Amino acid sequence: MRKFLMTTALVTMTVAGLGAAKAADVKEVQMLHWWTSGGEAAALNVLKQDLAKEGFAWKDVPVAGGGGDAAMTALKAMVAAGTYPTASQMLGYTVLDYAQAGVMGDLTKTAKAEGWDKAVPAALQKFSVYDGKWVAAPVNVHSVNWLWINKGVMDKIGGTEPKTFDDLIALLEKAKAAGVTPLALGGQNWQEATMFDSIVLSTGGPEFYKKAMNDLDEEALKSDTMKKSFDNLQKIVTYVDPNFSGRDWNLATAMVIKGDALVQVMGDWAKGEFVAAKKKPNTDFLCYRFPGTDGSVIYNSDMFGMFNVPADRKAAQVALAKATLSKSFQSAFNVVKGSVPARTDVPDTAFDACGKKGIADLKKANEGGTLFGSLAQGYGAPPAVANAYKDVISKFVHGQIKTSDQAVEELVKAIEDAK
Repeated sequence: MRKFLMTTALVTMTVAGLGAAKAADVKEVQMLHWWTSGGEAAALNVLKQDLAKEGFAWKDVPVAGGGGDAAMTALKAMVAAGTYPTASQMLGYTVLDYAQAGVMGDLTKTAKAEGWDKAVPAALQKFSVYDGKWVAAPVNVHSVNWLWINKGVMDKIGGTEPKTFDDLIALLEKAKAAGVTPLALGGQNWQEATMFDSIVLSTGGPEFYKKAMNDLDEEALKSDTMKKSFDNLQKIVTYVDPNFSGRDWNLATAMVIKGDALVQVMGDWAKGEFVAAKKKPNTDFLCYRFPGTDGSVIYNSDMFGMFNVPADRKAAQVALAKATLSKSFQSAFNVVKGSVPARTDVPDTAFDACGKKGIADLKKANEGGTLFGSLAQGYGAPPAVANAYKDVISKFVHGQIKTSDQAVEELVKAIEDAK
């Protein structure tokens, strides 16, 4: 998920590489993804090892880039060249776009045999099933409305779990007074917008979040509540360090791990970095829901979109799909990744305290109607709208949009233009 400059040369090389792989042994899985940080790579190795046990080699096509934008640029070039990978890591609406274009495979037979319909939440099936056919295998459920806190710093400043947004500001003030960077943030548009997702839910509550961020209700987008959300964003970004612009998300996480910063507002993929650094929840770090959002989950889900590959490559694709949604992999992978299983029938036995909370929160939100797609992460609205949203939030954070009133106006206009 790191920032990456995608050049024409790299796209050409990537396509050429997959072209060569196309003629290779059918016992090979070709995967395009953007999991390149320590925690992400460790999690992906779980799947590689599972497939290796079945005799399938792994053709790794990693493309680093914040939120996967660079990887999707590469994928577009591959599809245009007619050279499909076995599968590609994707987010919600991107899966549906490629399915509508008629280039996705059909996993329905496998899905029925493996019981996916009953085990995978309806919110995920909305994006993994198209026209009655399974076209993608959900890998996990991430949620973005988390705080990740260095426990040593928290203890040092005498901090306690913030229950409201004002509590959070008071906690950041304590860190500032102690000479610690209060908030670790990477100044990339997807990171800023991901944090704003949580601020909107905290400021307006579940019903408002759904109207504004999923339904794109114009009245909600224009409201005083949205203006207050921007006011709150303006408050919180005063606690970042001067060098935050352009910082990769995992480097911001590292600031918290090392104790150079108190807190990061980030999706639970951040926990994978703590796990990779051999840190333990409630001992080395704390995981809290963003204050004011407990009881709701803003989610995204990594999915493996399966392409319509030639017949001699389908066996490898089916093996990948089965392995991805097996209970054993869903547990082992998500323990490492920081996310929770995409199946609701996976026990939480192997998960740490944060993972157990994540699983319980997902179940509660799914049953209570408070499971909402993250607009910043590609599950709240189609990509054009999400990109417009991220652009406005970033301009506001970096001072190109000066006031909350102007931000609301720009957001409404940008979303309307992008629809």
